[in-house]
Amino acid sequence: MTVSRRLFVTAATALAVTGVPRLAVAAPDDRFYRIPVSQADTEADLVRKASQVRPTARQIAWQSLEQTAFLHFGVNTFTGLEWGTGDEDPNVFQPTGLDTDQWAAALKDGGFRLAILTVKHHDGFVLYPSRYTDHTVASSSWRDGHGDVLRSFADSMRRHGLKVGVYLSPADENQYLHGVYANGSARSERTVPTLVEDDDRSPDRFFTLSATDYGAHMLNTLYEVLTEYGPVDEVWFDGAQGHIPPDKVESYDWDSWYALVRALAPDAAIAVTGPDLRWVGNESGIAREDEWSVVPVKENQYGRTDWALSYDTPDEGSRAALVKARPATDYLQWWPAECDVSIRDGWFYHADQQPKSVDYLTEIYFGSVGRNAVLLLNVPPDTEGLLHATDVVRLREFRERIERELPRDLAQGARRTTTPRGVDLDLGHDHEVDRIRLAEDIRHGQQVENLVVEAFREGAWTQVASAGTIGASRILLLPAPVRARRWRLRVTRSRNAVHIAEFGLYRSEV
Repeated sequence: MTVSRRLFVTAATALAVTGVPRLAVAAPDDRFYRIPVSQADTEADLVRKASQVRPTARQIAWQSLEQTAFLHFGVNTFTGLEWGTGDEDPNVFQPTGLDTDQWAAALKDGGFRLAILTVKHHDGFVLYPSRYTDHTVASSSWRDGHGDVLRSFADSMRRHGLKVGVYLSPADENQYLHGVYANGSARSERTVPTLVEDDDRSPDRFFTLSATDYGAHMLNTLYEVLTEYGPVDEVWFDGAQGHIPPDKVESYDWDSWYALVRALAPDAAIAVTGPDLRWVGNESGIAREDEWSVVPVKENQYGRTDWALSYDTPDEGSRAALVKARPATDYLQWWPAECDVSIRDGWFYHADQQPKSVDYLTEIYFGSVGRNAVLLLNVPPDTEGLLHATDVVRLREFRERIERELPRDLAQGARRTTTPRGVDLDLGHDHEVDRIRLAEDIRHGQQVENLVVEAFREGAWTQVASAGTIGASRILLLPAPVRARRWRLRVTRSRNAVHIAEFGLYRSEV
């Protein structure tokens, strides 16, 4: 996975070309979303600039979700493959028991707030009846060719109070086989949507964007998805090239794709090859011990943001990392981490696989949500079109386990004193504590570099925990319960003024 570059393209329709609005790549909608870096910057300059970076409203909303779900579903579900070939017979897709309300109910019961559907995976098979390819559900005999998984999914998620996300793989084995993907075509101005014969649409606006033949195909696909299925809250891309020969690489038109998303779904976060969210760097669901949302980035071709350091660098945002990355850095940017992992070994459903244990999922929760990241847990529908009963039970058990791990905030109602370097709490009487939850008010950036938590015991302050970063969410697990009435969070190093939004104390019931 990799990520994008010329960030925060907006829906500005500035220049008319033969009556067709031309989408412009504009400045970020938040002036401090990213800050340029100079090669003359000292470590002090870099730290100062990092302290000034702020998230946008859409990033703040996304980080507050904490738990999101992935639903890998498509022809691979029926062929047993993880990576399709693009020449599958669409008729293999036969989810005769499809029930997306069951998906939504199970995800909500598991504590999830947004779900992302694989509308198009690397094989190019599309889960709605597209005008631009025959490799779709409409070419299957399922529901007499009138099936629309995306419609059912979007309606069900909203009906159950979940936000809607869509994943469209940039790779497309089917379009490669049809001579569209990686055909060597030059970028040129394309009108979107491109109306086809017997088109039933009367768009109120068209857009002119630069794209290759395949880039235009993706733009038209995005237009359908983002105009016909209601509000979308996350658009998920990866950087895959599929199994296409390495000499047939398609240079993706990221800038134009982002511009269209911004125009049609301005509140949607674009991940993880996108300007809003980054891949954490592994598929185990675990963030770094100290995960920074402000990281050094560089600009690559056609609007793509990339890491100034490698995606799997153990330390992406510390002082040392900022200095190390400086020669390759164009900006310091708010680019928070998303931790993706599947509940089973594979991303698509395989009958011989079992879901991860509750203990394992709990470790993932504390390693993602507990480390300033958002968890993206894949739960693949089976060949019937249902979430398997074992997975449904496991989701409920997972939610119940987290509720027992963090049952009640003992600091609610406590006397709280805020200091320039932390927070003091008086609970009124002694309580046992073995879980501590912290959060910065990220509207003021991410500032905390080191902290200690202390309890007042036997007439003195005693350190019970220490950590580096906080960010939007940090959960500390004490090795044994500590009993005390007075507690304090003391920040021992920060980049700028500290704004603590949460200092929660819990006694687990596990």
